[in-house]
Amino acid sequence: MSFTTPRSEFLAGVRIILPIQLGVVPFALIAGVSAVSIGMTAVQGIGMSLIVFAGAAQLVSIQLLDAHAPLLVIWLSTFFINLRFFMYSSSLATHLPRLPWRWKLLLPYLLTDQAYAMSILAFTQQPERPYKRYYYLGMAVTLWLVWMGGTTVGALIGVLIPTSWSLNFAVPLTFLALLMATLKDRPSLLAALAAGATAVLAASLPYKTGLILAALVGIGVGMASDTLGRQRPTAVS
Repeated sequence: MSFTTPRSEFLAGVRIILPIQLGVVPFALIAGVSAVSIGMTAVQGIGMSLIVFAGAAQLVSIQLLDAHAPLLVIWLSTFFINLRFFMYSSSLATHLPRLPWRWKLLLPYLLTDQAYAMSILAFTQQPERPYKRYYYLGMAVTLWLVWMGGTTVGALIGVLIPTSWSLNFAVPLTFLALLMATLKDRPSLLAALAAGATAVLAASLPYKTGLILAALVGIGVGMASDTLGRQRPTAVS
């Protein structure tokens, strides 16, 4: 007979997230390479990953820095890109109530798309799962270690990586894999389609502002669809 312990849940989180690292490693390498390619030092590139720890925001901000975008544009872009983490936190909070302050400070810093997607699927399927915080922590710490290791390697030897490797493919593939696992209802599907279409149509806007517009459109469409669905009268048999 097996018993669930904090250690076993932590290791379960590590095991479940390991396959996703195949997409995270090239993504992290790209972030490190991109940082040094625009003139940042290796220490600055590694420090950016340590402080920001948000892959999409890092890549966009690096591109905006390279384009000499105004600081306000960079701030707004990264703010809207990371706005989804507010929703992630709110969603996870219902499964992780009454946490001590040390956990409340640690877990949000480690929050990523991958850790959220895999955690919320597990917590929804098993609402009474014990030691949820340790399961989440196992995934989150693993992702942090891989991300920091990858960006460190990318920043240190980025100039040596041949451009023919085309590592950029890993970024959209990683997010597409996570996206498909979370499209379980009409609002999320419509939000994804609206955001994707907007991102394509607005790709030519300066300073990557098309990404901000796509995020806002996706959120708006998803919220509208969810509201309409709740207001729709139920048929009486």
